[in-house]
Amino acid sequence: MRRRSRNSGRRRVEEGEIPSPAAGELGGGGEIFSKRSSAFGRRTLGRVEAKVFHVDRLFGRQERGEERKGGEGSRHGELGSEGGSVGSESGGGGGVGGGMGILHEDAVVISQSENGSGSTVITVNCPDKTGLGCDLCRIILQFGLSICRGDLYTDGKWCYVLFWLVGRPATGWNLLKKRLLDACPSYFSTSEIEYYRPENKQARPPDVFLLKFWCSYDRKGLLHDVTEVLCELELTIKRVKVSTTPDGRVMDLFFVTDSRELLHTKNRQEETINHLREVLGDTMVSCEIELAEQEVTACSQGSPFLPSAITEETTGLEMLDGNRSSSHFSNPVFVSMDNSLSPSHTIVQIECRDHKGLIYDIMRTLKDLNIQISYGRFWANSRGNSEVEFFTMHADGSKIVDLTEQNDLSSCLKRELRSPLRVAVVSRGPETELLVANPVELSGRGRPLVFYDITSALEILTTRIFSVEIGRHMICNREWEVYRIVLDERDSSCVPREKIEEGVRNRLMGWDRG
Repeated sequence: MRRRSRNSGRRRVEEGEIPSPAAGELGGGGEIFSKRSSAFGRRTLGRVEAKVFHVDRLFGRQERGEERKGGEGSRHGELGSEGGSVGSESGGGGGVGGGMGILHEDAVVISQSENGSGSTVITVNCPDKTGLGCDLCRIILQFGLSICRGDLYTDGKWCYVLFWLVGRPATGWNLLKKRLLDACPSYFSTSEIEYYRPENKQARPPDVFLLKFWCSYDRKGLLHDVTEVLCELELTIKRVKVSTTPDGRVMDLFFVTDSRELLHTKNRQEETINHLREVLGDTMVSCEIELAEQEVTACSQGSPFLPSAITEETTGLEMLDGNRSSSHFSNPVFVSMDNSLSPSHTIVQIECRDHKGLIYDIMRTLKDLNIQISYGRFWANSRGNSEVEFFTMHADGSKIVDLTEQNDLSSCLKRELRSPLRVAVVSRGPETELLVANPVELSGRGRPLVFYDITSALEILTTRIFSVEIGRHMICNREWEVYRIVLDERDSSCVPREKIEEGVRNRLMGWDRG
């Protein structure tokens, strides 16, 4: 924000016209999509200006030309912030700002609810970096948690974020904090230096290990139990090859990477095998873990081509859910943009039905489109929908004024939020195949916990899996992670295809819970 805007916000706070942001006046509100007026525009801008002043005061920053001092960010306030290069692919910048005397461990603060029934508040106060918002939301989603409310701000160098989370009561909060800290850029306790310096050389891709085991017979939920163990051990499933022999035995090949980077050690391998044995019991005949050679990994990918029925199905979904079996699926998304309320930002406003990973889907979309967020907030309105408001700009700091660019951004957001995952049940010769596809980030990362949710949904539907293939394919000039699951229909009590598709989609979107 310009200095004039910051001073304007400060005057309005001091005169009592706007309550202090610490009181949480930005935390809710359904006026985003109401009829706009000049008074509303001034009120919205005043709130953001007051917010900027408040965050600068928290960080101990002074007016331009004075020495910037370190300050301690509020841990339990009603507001947080993020943006700038957050959500952008090529933004980024130094880190002169607040938190100078704060230890790196305090960059992330987790405040759990006292009674265990409320939401948990996560505060992130650290230097900004390229795609930080997307990284944080992805980690939260990977732990099976949902963001029910948030507030974020950045000046392009320092960011301040508040997330209200709901989800699993047995979450490993200490491990979550460690993973969030790993995503935050490190900083030093001296002033006037660049805290974040993007590195030119890319990090080495993690080693892929082959986890191979035999089970003497198949049973309901076996694959889901194995997937749950691997997720708890922070082993990321890259590919799966599951097959059932005619005599009922099961051979599973899991190609995994280890978030802890310890799977090459004997202790880590024994830990993994013991956890699997506890779940599988005497049914597990053997289990081996070894580093997967490049040739073996390539052979595991299966055919690089998808059957025409599947590509047409997915292409139809890309064109606004046009496939035959998804005709009953409706998830309206409303997107509006405004360039009149801010002199330096394009305000993007979204209203849609909430789903698992909603904020992650928005962040990854803006990141891949190289759109920066300077300030944002999101909450649930009285209609049960989620409302999102972002102050955005291009990576070069310009507003999004071109109508074609606005339409492209609006269409992309609607498409990604309407169907962040594509689900279809199709015929594959005499077999029935469940197809689930999700777009891969430009950084090469897929969506977390997709296979876990698929196996969980099929277990609830009492539908067994005959074989599984996970691979990546180019569809509509875009890389997709595709899960091809052949269903075992030997059981006489087959579930209708429409019910399978609906059950899997609802599980993936988080719509199967109350």
